Amino acid sequence: MTVRQLHNLLRGLDDTHELVISRGTSGDVLQEVWRAAQDEADHAYAIWREVHGGDAYLLYRAAADRADAALDALVAHGACA
Repeated sequence: MTVRQLHNLLRGLDDTHELVISRGTSGDVLQEVWRAAQDEADHAYAIWREVHGGDAYLLYRAAADRADAALDALVAHGACA
């Protein structure tokens, strides 16, 4: 499947506005979303440090950007102590 075919396939999907996180919920969803995103960024950073290269760095930066956005949402909602 080409990138163009994948984009065309995904364009036809409706956004359910659901979050899927890899951590168990402690009751504070924003906290869990941020923690899961930060865990992913930490893992991507470790891979980049081991593998080096542009692709690994881009994956790390994308994960770090998601973690930053999740933290911004957490702080904006006053859920960060």
